[in-house]
Amino acid sequence: MFVVGLTGGIGSGKTAATDYLARLGITIVDADLASRVVVEPGKPALKAIAERFGDHVIAEDGTLDRRALREIVFADPAALKELEGITHPAIGQELRTQIAASQSPYTVLVSPLLFETSQKELVNRTLVIDAPAELQVKRTMARDHVPEEQVAAIMKAQLERSRRLDQADDVVENHGSLDKLHEKLDMLHRYYLELADNHA
Repeated sequence: MFVVGLTGGIGSGKTAATDYLARLGITIVDADLASRVVVEPGKPALKAIAERFGDHVIAEDGTLDRRALREIVFADPAALKELEGITHPAIGQELRTQIAASQSPYTVLVSPLLFETSQKELVNRTLVIDAPAELQVKRTMARDHVPEEQVAAIMKAQLERSRRLDQADDVVENHGSLDKLHEKLDMLHRYYLELADNHA
């Protein structure tokens, strides 16, 4: 199985890119969705999070209160590392299971933390969706209805843009229209089909 790891900072356009690739028939394995699966009620990771961060991060219905947890970990780098120590192993296993089940010519693993975690070991090639920082902030504030300070804190917790770009095999600059993004992805899609065919 040929796997492309797709990443980018918050508000860079990862979802727009993966939505389009999915329309082209490519299986998308989403690390954010996997991170939700592993903290569902009854899962060991949720119990460990409650033990470490307190019952106030568990909502009345027994699910994880993501907003409460986010406020803790993005203000405290040490707490974020502890959370990652709980969730990353479980997420990695979930991703491997989903990749193994894929039937498309190649698979895209989309993850905002591709380079910061061992998830990079699951992919054959990396693609960064990139946008200028000010555009990332503007998009995220509009999409999530959050203040600029919160977006800045999330961006600060993520890998620096320059380091992300240095590690990329391929880069798509996403500061124009959706049509422009799709044109760039069409070219890469054809290229990845060739790579996957040669990899088989």
